[in-house]
Amino acid sequence: MLRVAVTVAGLGFLIALEIASRRYGERGPITDQAREVIFAPRSGTVLYAGMALMMVVLTWRQRFIAFGAAVVIDVVFWLVRWAVGAETMFGNGALWVTLAYGVIAVTRRTGQDRVLLLKGVGLALLLVAGRKTGFAWLLITAKTRPTVLDQYVATADHALGNPSWVAGRIVVATGTVGAHILEWVYIQLAVAAVAVALYQLRHVAVERRFPGHHLVRTFLVIGLLGPGIYMIFPVVGPVFAYGGDGGHWAVANLWPDTPPPVGTPQPMPFNHITPRNCMPSLHTAWATAIFIHALKGPWVLRFAGAFWLIATLGATLGFGYHYGADIIAGVVFTLTIDMALSSLDRGWDRSAKRFVVYGAAVFTAFLTSYRYLSTEMAAHPWVFGPLLVVATASVVYGYVRITRLSRLTAVPAHLPEPPRERQPEPV
Repeated sequence: MLRVAVTVAGLGFLIALEIASRRYGERGPITDQAREVIFAPRSGTVLYAGMALMMVVLTWRQRFIAFGAAVVIDVVFWLVRWAVGAETMFGNGALWVTLAYGVIAVTRRTGQDRVLLLKGVGLALLLVAGRKTGFAWLLITAKTRPTVLDQYVATADHALGNPSWVAGRIVVATGTVGAHILEWVYIQLAVAAVAVALYQLRHVAVERRFPGHHLVRTFLVIGLLGPGIYMIFPVVGPVFAYGGDGGHWAVANLWPDTPPPVGTPQPMPFNHITPRNCMPSLHTAWATAIFIHALKGPWVLRFAGAFWLIATLGATLGFGYHYGADIIAGVVFTLTIDMALSSLDRGWDRSAKRFVVYGAAVFTAFLTSYRYLSTEMAAHPWVFGPLLVVATASVVYGYVRITRLSRLTAVPAHLPEPPRERQPEPV
């Protein structure tokens, strides 16, 4: 019943986004995904990443066959597009293979095998659908929120030392090499997420079941809830509100050389193209989720997760996409969601309930203070800056403590076996 309810709600959500997108003259997530069966996809990397998630339920022989079939289909599509002069992009083969296994699950599998394969296909399509719904959400935020609250966040950011302006100057100083590395990390965030997810799901084919809690669940819930905050707290980012990318809509061309002066903030009108996708920083939220789930893996995975988190923070701030206030809000947002999802798996206890309530309260307090106390925060940075940092650190500490305790209690105690007689005495 729960699966049916979630499926119906998800389909209703996609249909609502499709209708809303078409009202603004754009393709919705359903149409956009259907076109990629034939036309060039937006991102072939995401389609292959989704197929990789689906293949965790297959045997190694089936994986090689699936990957080979996807490559052959992509080569055929590429040759046809090259011959007719159409846009070229890989990824159609991965989508075809994923859909083919969905058909195989319905027509050729039964029982638990069918359920497991459908879960794998659904996981792949959810990853792709999440990206499509993200595009639709960004369009809706730009069309429905004519004013933005950047002046409030920029004023509150004085309490944190204007980190976006500092990081922006550092990125400029590193030249094109540093900028290209950060850009690649920023764009390919989904690849890092799939790498960690594949490690967590590596035993699915053998155990014939998915683990109760894994990265993909947290990743998708962040993407589902985050855009709703965009609608409540619309912000475009410093490179648009205070930089050259904002054109005549910007307050002034100040980023990244000159921090904005402290004044009386007010809502400011902005164009109907730029997404209001800053508060909270979902890139930071996703990178944080990758990092905390990578900590459960080997040292290589832990190192990669830490690198991706640090590089993502450098990119979000250094490219002027986010303020420092967005970053700490994204961290609190992620830890609260991940704790709630892991508690659904292992069972709710008192400490987990308290943490989720506390994390939600801290997140709400952040947004409220940015909106209504930004002037006071800028006037007293040595008071509010440490308060923001301590509040974020308290959420991090609570998450780490509860996670460690849950791991200790989850490990079964190994009691010594009673001694046995080498030679039983006859009775």
